[in-house]
Amino acid sequence: MAAKKKVAKETPKRSELYAVDGQGKATTTHRHCPRCGPGVFMGEHSDRFACGKCGYTEFKQ
Repeated sequence: MAAKKKVAKETPKRSELYAVDGQGKATTTHRHCPRCGPGVFMGEHSDRFACGKCGYTEFKQ
């Protein structure tokens, strides 16, 4: 039997979670989870924001 190939997960790089402006200040590009607090980012989908840690979901309007 042949071994199954592993599928690589598509997670954002840490550099994509922050944006640096011209003055050297870093700001976040993704939202933080209100339940888990700062440090846990929410994933952005086409119709919602979802936390991968606790499952909290906010729907876009």
